[in-house]
Amino acid sequence: MRDYLHLFVNGKEHKISGSEAFQPLSTFLRWGLGATGTKIVCEEGDCGACSVLVGKLKDGKIDYQPINSCIQLLYQADLSHIITVEGLKQNGHLNPVQEAMVECHGTQCGFCTPGFVVAMCEYFDRSKSPCAQGIKDSVTGNLCRCTGYEPIIKAGLNVDMAGIVPLSELYPPAEMSKIFAKERSESVLIKTEDKTVFLPANLADAAKFKSEHSDAIIIAGGTDVCVVMNKRAYAPKVVMSFGNIEGLNEISVSENHIKVGATATLSQLEAFVKDRVPEFFHLLWVFGSPQIRNAGTLAGNIANASPIADTPPFLFVMDAVINLTSSKGNRQVRINDFYKGYKKFDMQADEFISSVEIPLPAKGEMVRLYKVSRRKHLDISTNTAAFKFKLNGNKIEDITIAYGGVAAVILRLPKTEAFLKGKQIELDVFHQAAELAVSEITPISDVRGSKEFRLQLAKNLLSKLFYEIKEGRIAACQQ
Repeated sequence: MRDYLHLFVNGKEHKISGSEAFQPLSTFLRWGLGATGTKIVCEEGDCGACSVLVGKLKDGKIDYQPINSCIQLLYQADLSHIITVEGLKQNGHLNPVQEAMVECHGTQCGFCTPGFVVAMCEYFDRSKSPCAQGIKDSVTGNLCRCTGYEPIIKAGLNVDMAGIVPLSELYPPAEMSKIFAKERSESVLIKTEDKTVFLPANLADAAKFKSEHSDAIIIAGGTDVCVVMNKRAYAPKVVMSFGNIEGLNEISVSENHIKVGATATLSQLEAFVKDRVPEFFHLLWVFGSPQIRNAGTLAGNIANASPIADTPPFLFVMDAVINLTSSKGNRQVRINDFYKGYKKFDMQADEFISSVEIPLPAKGEMVRLYKVSRRKHLDISTNTAAFKFKLNGNKIEDITIAYGGVAAVILRLPKTEAFLKGKQIELDVFHQAAELAVSEITPISDVRGSKEFRLQLAKNLLSKLFYEIKEGRIAACQQ
């Protein structure tokens, strides 16, 4: 068992042990290595100024994704290659993206610039035919408050593609891949006087550790808990990070369901469901920035147990199943039975989520998902809603409804469902259903909206569903 982290930064090898392992990745880069191009601004993954590329071993190669280094702990970077903005130079000179930012005046104060450069460099590394929309999508998680986005997008459109050196050539992966492949079969345990972190190499090691440390906080993506650590001084004494468990990031599909591993990222899931469940794909696309989706996980979104989480309403109407693992074996719980109250689950102290199984919509079924938020891509929901239904002519043959942001937990609306089954698709029917829906929910007032606002939203979403059905804007599944 290792007692140190093993990673590379801009091609240079590092081994870290002791208390250093518990600091944010951004802090290590800036204060530990002097890589001050990585900026620390919001410390909650909102602005993207701290963006770096994190490379993980995948199919014998190093696969890079931009992430927010301020909400990643250093131990999450074990067996990774980190590329900062300093490491993107080519032969000691600015690379084509950096040159274009200079030539097109894509920077003023410069604080946001490194994050934009990092995000665009990853886009140009994987894109064969760059376009304006692709550039815009790649920098969705990067905020600029003084330059304005027009010169930044212009810079992207003026990048000299012929001068781009692929990351695999800039940093040949052979040596790193060999080290990563060898060491990921070994668990990591780092202890200080007051903190412990365990990185299991397999599920058996994870289950054993959880049985011995029932108070251990489990981190997969860390996009929420790391914000709490930064902003509220939350300091768990025992942590188990799942990033090194081989195979736990896999997504597979059978005849009628998708199985999502606990460390599969939302970006992976987004790509996987694009043609299988387009409505869920769109919801994931507006879940958060690319940097958030490249780290966050479906299992983490479930375990976080927020009543305004984006994915659970869809999982509720699809009747997803959560696979729980412990040293005693495996157990399955329907997500509709999983939440017992605010932040309370049907999960024992020695259990953890190992995967989630999501039934695919049956032939003829329709799915509609709504997220109401002040911003499109990078905002917490005010209300969420999911509808799965089947029509028979002008009648609702069957319907399942789940609302978020209207109680301490995600809610199914059984009375509203029962009322709508067999009814004609008429506006008056949906208005009656809306009145019934508000009788089943108990929203509160907070910074994102008042109780009255949420009650009105609950009604409006049913009206919106009616108009989209009548206008033929919802396609039935062809599976």
